[in-house]
Amino acid sequence: MNFLLVFIGGGLGSLIRFIISLSFQKTTIALPIATLCSNLISCLIFGSFIYFYKEKNLIPDNYKHLILIGICGGLSTFSTFSYETFELVKQGQNLWAIANIALSCVLCTGLFFVFTK
Repeated sequence: MNFLLVFIGGGLGSLIRFIISLSFQKTTIALPIATLCSNLISCLIFGSFIYFYKEKNLIPDNYKHLILIGICGGLSTFSTFSYETFELVKQGQNLWAIANIALSCVLCTGLFFVFTK
């Protein structure tokens, strides 16, 4: 059953990520906003889940496979973040690359502080 939950969640997370990338397709800013948003939303879901699962015991145990491994795994993307940052550096847009790293790390990690402090 857990395999099915991870499979379904991964598909949902990937679909959400695809929709986010389509919604930012026409943006002209060099910062990869779609990936940043996907990672932020994933961290928001992950942090919220941890709070309601561990702190409040409001979520059944088997949902962790669906949400944390499946949805968050399909939605977040470190490989895309790394590639897009590398491309910014390669294109000589070093300030955008640094902004991408800083924003991603600070905002995503900050969401965990908000929910699990």
